[in-house]
Parts: sequence; structure tokens; C-alpha cells
Amino acid sequence: MYKSFVRPHLEYCSPAWSPHYQKDKELLERVQHRFTRMFRHLRQLDYSTRLDILGLWSLEERRNRADLIEVFYIMRGFSLISVDEFFEVNNRDVARPGLGGLKPPQT
Repeated sequence: MYKSFVRPHLEYCSPAWSPHYQKDKELLERVQHRFTRMFRHLRQLDYSTRLDILGLWSLEERRNRADLIEVFYIMRGFSLISVDEFFEVNNRDVARPGLGGLKPPQT
């Protein structure tokens, strides 16, 4: 039920509004932390162990993954967002051919 009803609300549009302050990240993570404590046989374990047993990722890991997927979509042209809006692409001196070097645009 958590994956179906609660987590989608916590992750809705996360690439657009991803929290930057640690206190906001902890506040969101606390919801999942509370859910994992509902299982009596897992209460004595620490949070990361409970996540492993339940097959869950932390919400911060999921936001990071969503951000990386969004960058991939932008770079490959699967998104309506232009690469030039967010990044400068450095095609020379590239360590990983195919993706190009990315850096924030200079203003």
C-alpha cells in the first residue's frame, strides 16, 4: 500500500522540486522511516537495513535516480527540454564518448 498510495505523493515531480535543504530531505525521509517501523520484526534494525530487507531505496536515492534519468532523456532528445537550456556540452576532452562533457551554463 505504501508504494501505491504514499510514495507517489512524496515523489511527484521530484526532478522539478527536489529539496535542497537537508532538513527538507530528512522530513520527507521520515515518512518512509515511519513506514518501515510498522513491521514489528524489523523495528530493532537500523533504517538502511530495513530498507534492504523490504527491497526499498531511500527517497534521496530515488530522487537522484530520477534526476539522472531526466538528464539522459534530455541528452538523447527524448524530452521537450533543450540541452542548451540547462547545460553546456563540451565535445572535446571527453572521458566518456557518446554523452559528452556536461557543465552548467556560464552566465
